[in-house]
Amino acid sequence: MTPRLTMTVNGKAREIALDDPRVTLLDLLRDRLGLTGAKKGCDRGQCGACTVLVDGRRVNACLTLAVGLDGADVLTVEGLAQGGALHPVQEAFIAHDGFQCGFCTPGQIMSAVALIAEGEAGDDPERIREGMSGNLCRCGAHRGIVDAVLDAQRRMAGDAQGRMGKDGERAA
Repeated sequence: MTPRLTMTVNGKAREIALDDPRVTLLDLLRDRLGLTGAKKGCDRGQCGACTVLVDGRRVNACLTLAVGLDGADVLTVEGLAQGGALHPVQEAFIAHDGFQCGFCTPGQIMSAVALIAEGEAGDDPERIREGMSGNLCRCGAHRGIVDAVLDAQRRMAGDAQGRMGKDGERAA
């Protein structure tokens, strides 16, 4: 019997028949769904190039079996931009040269999005480096990556403040 699963990928409900229950989330995304942003780097969960968010949490897609994700919400780098506007983390990576060759960039961006959402980025560069330690950049763009995380966090906090009305209540 062919395993079937339903998941939401980048906001779109998908029903997927798995030919092999051993297929990883990374292979499902890249080979079956054509979402090639997450990269197959080490294929051992050591480099973070395949980082995506599953139910809001960072995962190495190369180590995650797709069959165990029935009902999950998966967000890849392709799903960040909304209506043609880049996500603030994507904008910050561009502004701060948070990439060189670009191979690790999708995983770095997804990890940065999660780090900020988790409230773990803070304003200490060392804390950010620690929080991003599961994502390796072989080109050495780490300073730009840290600067991008700091900037994106400020931008996102400013956007949230801008949407607040008087006395901290949400503006209509």
